[in-house]
Amino acid sequence: MGKGNLGTYLLQKINKEQLLPNTSIIAILDEREKARVELPAIAAEYECLAFHDIQSFLQSDIDIVVECSNIETAKTYAFDVIQEKDLMVISIGAFADLSFATQLTQAAQESRHRIYLPSGAIGGLDALKAAALDGGLESVTLTTRKPAHSLTAEEMTAEQTLFEGSARDAIEQFPKNANVAIVLSLAGMGVEKTNVQIIADPAVTQNIHHIEAKGAFGEFEMTIKNNPSPDNPKTSHITGASILAALANSKSAVVVGS
Repeated sequence: MGKGNLGTYLLQKINKEQLLPNTSIIAILDEREKARVELPAIAAEYECLAFHDIQSFLQSDIDIVVECSNIETAKTYAFDVIQEKDLMVISIGAFADLSFATQLTQAAQESRHRIYLPSGAIGGLDALKAAALDGGLESVTLTTRKPAHSLTAEEMTAEQTLFEGSARDAIEQFPKNANVAIVLSLAGMGVEKTNVQIIADPAVTQNIHHIEAKGAFGEFEMTIKNNPSPDNPKTSHITGASILAALANSKSAVVVGS
């Protein structure tokens, strides 16, 4: 669902390079008017079907829908999808809306379909989930540092903190840059108690995420320095690979980690 940078990456890796055995993208959806011109060529190149309406798309022979668009699209179509298919949500910021998250989870339980949320540009979620289930998490902080031009059009000569606050507020102010804050909060202490700092830094060329957690388990610290996607500097290069890993896990008899 969506044919932007991530959608094209998945088409290339899955259908062209065949990185996932016994897996292929058989249908793509884009309801925008301009897509009626663009999609047929993409569908022909990657040997899949192109759809312009959600119902026809869902009636095709697909097992799981991977949303690769934006928060608005995720919230618009999630309920239609989960009634018919499993759903993988990439725009995890949609889950900052607790009402949406609760209702979608209930719909998934009723339809007996599953919702997958890939780790995206960060790691350490398995450790946080373990600590949270044990009831011992006391604090979780995410500091995100990105090249200034990927966060603001303003010219900068020195680093500047653009945001400090909760994960919920982070995704509202930076919807294209704070999905990692939401997936971190879902694994740990929730969107209100997860602390987030976003820094625009003209001196860095990577998307850097530093996680700190404390609790009864001890202390946890992790830094991941991601190269930005060559096609979209707001997205880390590893984000696409995390989707592939999540798809592989969904079919694997042995799942390493969680």
